[in-house]
Amino acid sequence: MYSLTPVRALRAMVVLALTAGFATHLPTAHADTAPAVAAKPYMGWSSWSMQSSKYPGLNPDGDYSYLTEANVDKQTDALASKLKKYGYDHVNIDAGWWMDKTWKSGFDQYGRQKADPVRFPSGMKAVADRIHSKGLKAGIYLPAGLEKGAYGDGKTPVWNADGCTTADIVYSDLRTTNGWDSAYKIDFSRPCAQKYIDSQAQLIAGWGYDFLKLDGVGPGSGKSGDQYDNVADVAAWNKAITATGRPIHLELSWSLDYGHAADWKKYSNGWRIDTDVECYCNTLVSWENSVDDRWDDAPAWTGQAGPGGWNDLDSLDVGNGAMDGLTKAERQSYATLWAVAKSPLFTGDDLTRLDDYGLSFLTNREVIAVDQSDAPPARPVTPSDAQQVWAAKNPNGTYTVALFNLASAPAAVSANWTTLGFTGKADVRDLWNHEDLGSYTNKVTQALPAHGSRLFTVTPHGSAVTSTAYEAEATTNTLSGNANIADCSACSGAHKVGNLYLGGKLTINNVVAAKAGTYQVKIAYVSGDSRSVAISANGNGATSHKFPSTGDWGTVGTVSVPVALKAGANTITFDSGSSYAPDIDRIDVPKSSS
Repeated sequence: MYSLTPVRALRAMVVLALTAGFATHLPTAHADTAPAVAAKPYMGWSSWSMQSSKYPGLNPDGDYSYLTEANVDKQTDALASKLKKYGYDHVNIDAGWWMDKTWKSGFDQYGRQKADPVRFPSGMKAVADRIHSKGLKAGIYLPAGLEKGAYGDGKTPVWNADGCTTADIVYSDLRTTNGWDSAYKIDFSRPCAQKYIDSQAQLIAGWGYDFLKLDGVGPGSGKSGDQYDNVADVAAWNKAITATGRPIHLELSWSLDYGHAADWKKYSNGWRIDTDVECYCNTLVSWENSVDDRWDDAPAWTGQAGPGGWNDLDSLDVGNGAMDGLTKAERQSYATLWAVAKSPLFTGDDLTRLDDYGLSFLTNREVIAVDQSDAPPARPVTPSDAQQVWAAKNPNGTYTVALFNLASAPAAVSANWTTLGFTGKADVRDLWNHEDLGSYTNKVTQALPAHGSRLFTVTPHGSAVTSTAYEAEATTNTLSGNANIADCSACSGAHKVGNLYLGGKLTINNVVAAKAGTYQVKIAYVSGDSRSVAISANGNGATSHKFPSTGDWGTVGTVSVPVALKAGANTITFDSGSSYAPDIDRIDVPKSSS
């Protein structure tokens, strides 16, 4: 949650008013201490999507009332019978397990969250035991900080920590923290602070939980500044989990600050890169609020994911048809992005009533294999325009290629082999439909419906692309407006052209083409946020393209753009127009057109 829509504001208000901690999952020790944890993106089910929805019948006893032991048992049984054999093995209990149906929190005598006896009459250990009896893993949830209701009068003792009370673990001014200010900020310079986190970790480990979602973590969760910096909390949880001796996956939520990516990677096994995917409406999700956000927000994080820690795109709600709130095409695109981005695949659907289409989606072994493979996450190889191509090279030399049409009308989308690094012929397999499509020369083009997609494995049989490089900072180029040359340690030639804003332009001169044609020009650029630039050749009409964020202003990314060149010398111009454009490092022009 970064900007609060009415439904998100309601969620925040409920949490603030009732001292609750809301939706997400809790983190665990990193792969350096438990190599088996998060070796691959985890798969499973989470309770939050149904808890948060106003779909008729889901929450009959009031908002967020879905979460009960009985409902968790039903989903556990359904996961075990329908999805376990495909790799789905987590049952994650989200926010509210320690709150009654008016969202009043319960705590034990040591200030730790205590299961609500109406929601979970058997207690949290018994629930975990039952999940384990099905051969599955159990997940639980906690918010960052010391919840206000746990503080008491400051005299609440800390478990297994003689002389420590809740007054000894927080700042004396009782400053608040987390995404909803529902907790007091813990002062980890005080020795009792770590002992409190230790006590929470020992509790959930003793209950047998395998996964913890730590929610409201900052910087992120819509908050910034020292008060909301929870890096020390995450480090403390990492230490505490390690001390339990139990391998617990630690997941952080939500909209985590990219500037602290190194910290999230060091101390946790996964991090939500965005706000909640749920729409807080009469379905589970909707395309506009906020499934479609992920195509803009995921690219910056692509390089951060790998064994031990993954970029979390949130729940994958594609199994329930009308209750999901999406078209069939949207459901396929949703699942395709999650798979190629190597996000955890955990659904928030009602597993007891999956429709045939949804079940086929969640159990497609070829698509699951993309998510679980040893290949890196896919990245956009074309700009973040309405029609996009994402790709990743697999260890066996094939490519995973996803085509997306994010426009609200049908459109054709092409994956040009040059953007992947080779030319000539390639075999194409359709993964969703389990169909070999045959051999394609130079590219594959598909007509896609609104918000539609295709997912392919491409096996090249051609030759590697050869290109000519042109540095943006070359003295033969022309800069105008605010544009200037700047140092860039990550850039080719250690320089780039920046300050392309409000009319700033870069023209790369003497770009030589052997013959007239359309060339897939690869552009290396730097951009801390998503920015557009108008690209033209030889003074002809310009086309504006939106480049995805590279994460920060010290990281280089690449996309390929089709540019029509004449035979001989050409100019290629990057024009910021009336806005701000990315910094340009260099371009690579293939020897042959597409």
